Amino acid sequence: MSQKTIAFFPEAAFGPALNSVGIAQACEKLGHKAVFLSDPGFVEVYQGYGFEAHPVALSEPMEPEAMAKFWEEFINGHIPNFNKAPIDQVDNYVKDCWEAIVDSAKWAEKDLPGVLARVKPDLICVDNVIMFPAIKQFGVPWVRIISCSEAEISDPMVPPHLSGCRADDTAGHAAYRARFNKVIKPIHDDYNAFLAGCGEAPYDLGEFFEASPTMNFLLYPEPCKYDGEIPLDPGRFQYLEGCVREEEPFEIPQFKANADAPLIYLSFGSLGAGDTNLLKRLMRTLGKLPYRVLVNVGDYTDSYAPGDIPENCHIQSWYPQPSVIPQVDAVIHHGGNNSFTECLFFGKPAIIMPYVWDGHDNATRVEETGHGFGFHRSDWTDEQLAGALEKCLNDPAIGTRLAETSAHMQSRHGPTKAAKILDDILAR
Repeated sequence: MSQKTIAFFPEAAFGPALNSVGIAQACEKLGHKAVFLSDPGFVEVYQGYGFEAHPVALSEPMEPEAMAKFWEEFINGHIPNFNKAPIDQVDNYVKDCWEAIVDSAKWAEKDLPGVLARVKPDLICVDNVIMFPAIKQFGVPWVRIISCSEAEISDPMVPPHLSGCRADDTAGHAAYRARFNKVIKPIHDDYNAFLAGCGEAPYDLGEFFEASPTMNFLLYPEPCKYDGEIPLDPGRFQYLEGCVREEEPFEIPQFKANADAPLIYLSFGSLGAGDTNLLKRLMRTLGKLPYRVLVNVGDYTDSYAPGDIPENCHIQSWYPQPSVIPQVDAVIHHGGNNSFTECLFFGKPAIIMPYVWDGHDNATRVEETGHGFGFHRSDWTDEQLAGALEKCLNDPAIGTRLAETSAHMQSRHGPTKAAKILDDILAR
């Protein structure tokens, strides 16, 4: 088949961005051209992987540094809310996020039609939590990528997205839905008015997106999927078992202490790294345990004095995570979907300390499926963390479960599977 152009339009966050990079790499191996439609602040991310990237304004135009500063301040301003239960974040962090997300859709509609007209894609893959009308109206097939928890697909038997509820906590499901719908209604009404202005039908309360009529990719692995009431048609929904991208090799550094001890990787992502007090507390605890620890501190290296870093810890502003996780023995992370699926893909147990969004869902799911533990961010003791790490490394049930899940995911390789499905869609 002749080369086709596939446009990827991920949300301006590293999780969706890097998932799409993995799929795009696999598409190019099949001979297609992958391009990115990008928030201006992420253009260089895609260019760094060798892809053509076209900026689409998703907010009032500002320099990339200013945009990065805006989101850093947005996240850090909400740090006091990170310790709240998911239902108690609806009135603050979740509400503020949805206001910004709806604004991004409005801004995109000014730029996106013109960008699509220039790029002329044969297929569009969009990874976001909100629909952009120009995607539907361009006239080529579009595919939805769901990087967040599978709970993003609404189902009466699946916990509400962002709720962190257990699958069997139906009372909790109802309480969260009621709070979410009450708080979000004015924002949802505003979004539906925008859709009407674009000639699109309104969405039901609480919904900001729809399933693609062509194909929907779930990055969630099947061993962690929920038993929903509404079966997902495999002709339109496919599990990708994660989307682990190709990354540069990483050599484990030398440690001043515990040279041959098990290796732990600690990361709260680029935005979660702003909670430096929590990372310092974790290093104090881990510094007393018989492990080596790689710590991702993001752009906050200067916030750590030499006395903050125990001899068995190594800090760095960024790690090529898909090259690091295969070499470690356990991971402590924030529950972002990339970290969640990469740990499962490589068979590594995780302790998830979520702060927002689908991290809550993944923290609950990692524990109820037997792949690790969910922790509150601050309500834990040194003894509890030490005990959970010991079980992560030595519990045979967790080890067996992880080995089975890893074998399942690696036998299917999400990016390759996605590229083949996209290739078939183009052939049709």
